[in-house]
Amino acid sequence: MRTAILGPAQRAESLASMAERELDVLVVGGGVVGAGTALDAATRGLSTGLVEARDWASGTSSRSSKLIHGGLRYLEMLDFALVREALKERGLLLERLAPHLVRPVPFLYPLRHKGWERLYAGSGVALYDAMSMARGHGRGLPLHRHLSRRHALRVAPCLKREALVGALQYYDAQMDDARFVATLVRTAAAYGAKVANRARVTGFLREGERVVGARVQDVEGGGEYEVRARQVVNATGVWTDDTQAMVGERGQFHVRASKGIHLVVPKDRIHSTTGLILRTEKSVLFVIPWGRHWIVGTTDTDWDLDKAHPAASSADIDYLLKHVNSVLAVPLTRDDVEGVYAGLRPLLAGESDATSKLSREHTVAHPVPGLVVVAGGKYTTYRVMAKDAVDEAVHGLDLRVADCVTEDTPLVGAEGYRALWNARARIAARTGLHTVRVEHLLHRYGSMAEEVLELIASDPSLGEPLQAADDYLRAEIVYAASHEGARHLDDVLTRRTRISIETFDRGTRSAREAAELMAPVLGWDEDRIEREVEHYEKRVEAERESQRQPDDLTADAARLGAPDIVPL
Repeated sequence: MRTAILGPAQRAESLASMAERELDVLVVGGGVVGAGTALDAATRGLSTGLVEARDWASGTSSRSSKLIHGGLRYLEMLDFALVREALKERGLLLERLAPHLVRPVPFLYPLRHKGWERLYAGSGVALYDAMSMARGHGRGLPLHRHLSRRHALRVAPCLKREALVGALQYYDAQMDDARFVATLVRTAAAYGAKVANRARVTGFLREGERVVGARVQDVEGGGEYEVRARQVVNATGVWTDDTQAMVGERGQFHVRASKGIHLVVPKDRIHSTTGLILRTEKSVLFVIPWGRHWIVGTTDTDWDLDKAHPAASSADIDYLLKHVNSVLAVPLTRDDVEGVYAGLRPLLAGESDATSKLSREHTVAHPVPGLVVVAGGKYTTYRVMAKDAVDEAVHGLDLRVADCVTEDTPLVGAEGYRALWNARARIAARTGLHTVRVEHLLHRYGSMAEEVLELIASDPSLGEPLQAADDYLRAEIVYAASHEGARHLDDVLTRRTRISIETFDRGTRSAREAAELMAPVLGWDEDRIEREVEHYEKRVEAERESQRQPDDLTADAARLGAPDIVPL
């Protein structure tokens, strides 16, 4: 079983190693596309480095709708190529690459009109299924079905009777987006990539017009490194234009940011056995099952303010509540909202002013020798974007390079996962954990759950749940710091776990316990624990304050009231 540890020692070694000798490829940006690019390059036998200014997936890649999907609405736009490509990737992830992280999820589409709408929408969903099956990767999901109103209300009793005349039910897939990226990074490291988060690129190294590497600042330790590379890949998403500006090039395309916000509410607030997809005047709205919660989203509005911490305003929250309540028999209120998060989609600037109409296609360019830029696209097609970026970089390398193999390279934790899942009752008996706890670990770590269980075996107290967030075991907090590259309390409560959006206190009641568990791994003293907890509390309060503001401008100002990282 291939694995990799991303602890403090490994991060320091990676930074030093990247500065020692020239790399074939240096990837800038630790979101899903950057992590996928590093994995693609490493598995072709290229010496590879990956740096990220903040935490893995701290931008767009931890703030999505958590869906791996073909994009049903793009069929209506006649973007068949994008849907076909995404459906193939969905199948690969479900069946081969990450069966431990990606799983099926049902959606109900309420029909509002008799006759024509069932024919119209039904034809689209049938085509969706057919395109999936035609790619040979759709057999893991049930086919769609037509439901009468009575049957639909049995499946989703939460719906108003007058809100539908019937329904369609179909399947897509979902994952924890931040956990998926962390697993991608660990897989790249397992194949030899040198990876470091909290490592910010402050400029590019040039020889004439050619880019030959980057200056990298260790945000944690304060040192600066010159990392030389034969090809540099800019995979910074909504920061693409900012990164391009460092080389003094305007770039061949521009990336616009579209803000999408999501609400998280407890499972018992919406009585349904299936997710929902609803049409709005601008786009679509999802109600997505999420463990003991629902995710309701998303909005689609232009954003030109702070990219690091996009803020959800009171108007955004009201918009989502209004639209979901239009079909719910028992409406949601502000008091039902446990968590709120906002993310930015990196859209290629196009002819249309409406962000919902901008292309979700991706583009790869070589604006100057030695620098490749990849931008656009959607989460589901990250592997294709990564392949195209590495293919472009290979053109600039004067050597024979193997073809892409990531279509057949499972992520760490996938190998042996199904066998362990079948043995989960025996694992529970062996470890003393409840079977539900073992299932939780297998869904989050796959076969690497054995590493978490080893921590519990060495310290049984780690087998206890967190006092204020009992979905998670204490061992998972330690593991996040020792194996998954978490450097700060915020990394653990917001991305390695989802405590920040899954509890009404937004993780503040778990902060001290989590910080004390991380402290021995990261060498924190009491003063550092206090500062980590204080910083996290300030961040939560700034987010709450932003969500009370009437518009983007005031919400952004309120959110910026908390510092970005813990001062050293």
